[in-house]
Amino acid sequence: MKRLIFAFTAMISMTVEAQNITDAVRYSTTDLNGTARYRAMSGAFGALGGDLSSLNVNPAGSAVFLSSFASLSLNVENSNKDVSFMNGYNSTSDSNVDLGQAGAVFIFNNFNENANWKKFSLGFNFNKSSSFNNSYSARGNNPNSIDQYFLAYANGIAVDNLIPYRNETDGEAYARLGETLGFGAQQAYLGLWGGVIGVDNPNNLPENDPAFLELDSYSSILSPGTYDQIYTYTSTGLNGKLSFNFASQYQDFLYLGINLNSHFINYERMTSIDEENLQAPDEYVYFEDQLTTLGSGFSLQLGALAKIGSNVRAGLAYESPTWYTISEETNQYIETDIDYVEPNIVNIYPDYKLQTPASYTGSLAYLFGSSALLSFDYTYKDYSTTKFKPTDDPAFMQQNNIISNELGGASKFRFGGEYRIQNWSLRGGYRFEETPYKDELPMGDLEGYSAGIGYSFGSIKIDFAYDHSTRETNPQLYQTGLTDRMGISGNNSNYVLTIGFGL
Repeated sequence: MKRLIFAFTAMISMTVEAQNITDAVRYSTTDLNGTARYRAMSGAFGALGGDLSSLNVNPAGSAVFLSSFASLSLNVENSNKDVSFMNGYNSTSDSNVDLGQAGAVFIFNNFNENANWKKFSLGFNFNKSSSFNNSYSARGNNPNSIDQYFLAYANGIAVDNLIPYRNETDGEAYARLGETLGFGAQQAYLGLWGGVIGVDNPNNLPENDPAFLELDSYSSILSPGTYDQIYTYTSTGLNGKLSFNFASQYQDFLYLGINLNSHFINYERMTSIDEENLQAPDEYVYFEDQLTTLGSGFSLQLGALAKIGSNVRAGLAYESPTWYTISEETNQYIETDIDYVEPNIVNIYPDYKLQTPASYTGSLAYLFGSSALLSFDYTYKDYSTTKFKPTDDPAFMQQNNIISNELGGASKFRFGGEYRIQNWSLRGGYRFEETPYKDELPMGDLEGYSAGIGYSFGSIKIDFAYDHSTRETNPQLYQTGLTDRMGISGNNSNYVLTIGFGL
């Protein structure tokens, strides 16, 4: 398959579809991931520390460890979705097994009893920030056709730009349009030569008439009616975070820490729509679009944890924005009962920057001696500060305005508890996360609960957790033209096993 690198001059047309508010939310939000103990308590660890995944909340937590420690966590994710679209309803489910966490912390004690700084810690930890494994299918009878998608891009483009040169293949014409006019012209070409839209020609001008070549108005050539549509979405990949940690204990009451975080994105998505006209059964359209996204980024975290008396712990933490550099590739295919266009071209877009929001976390915990504890975390993140860069690019300016208008501040509330019976530990938790959207239509709030159990063999610890969450979403079929929404009721269940051991 030929690979095509677009010049920056074509960026305006491409960014309309390639980068949008949905991408900004996807790469700015995080899931509940980490060790089994962390997840069993719904991530309420900002005032506790002593767990490798607690570094994700408050980097001061590594200095709470009494000795060097390492852990490895395996995760089994089960996802179930009930999808409604127009008059149709469908249920889908899928499972995935992956590495959710792996890391170690090394403790260095200061044996000078009169020293204020009692010890310091060095740690590293990999944590999956979010999973992109997702699949669903929606089916329904829609009065709107996929022709609306192609018309939205085609109108305004002179038809002579969409006519292949002599002996030029579909792939060559598709590539030329991407290099000169960008993504929108490619969509118009697919719709025109795939047999979905046609050129308006009210005066029946011959195609070799110069006036014909100035036409820039298009309309659907599909028969009117109701369209039986099957929309399929499949994605894989993850957003990962590798933290390099330093923390220290001051006297017996204060812990301070810092994380330097390296982030990476690996996201692959395929969408397709299979459409049949119920009033003209021989008429059909199949359109497939594939996207591959790779990204790397950096962020910084600062944290403090304090003992207030013998039973109360408090924590404060700050995580900077993550500054990503992202690259994307797409390829497309269309087939109708009239014709098909298979360019066999991979569009390689210029790298762009994404800045995600900063977050602030306050934490409080109460310890009932060594037998039990209760913990609470509150996190605030303002998603309206998300930005595509360079910010002076016209298309990014448009998307950033959409982000600032449609996204807002969102809070996370996490509660957790633990009760110890000799070597056994029983745990539970609850969490509530507000939607990043000001209008809850695209995405609703998330609610979840968790439970777990652990056993300590001394230097070796085994923990198991289960967490469950629900969220309603209403994604659009496409960002442009055919913008009808689906209704998705998502239920996610996770099973986590962690093995920890002293070093």
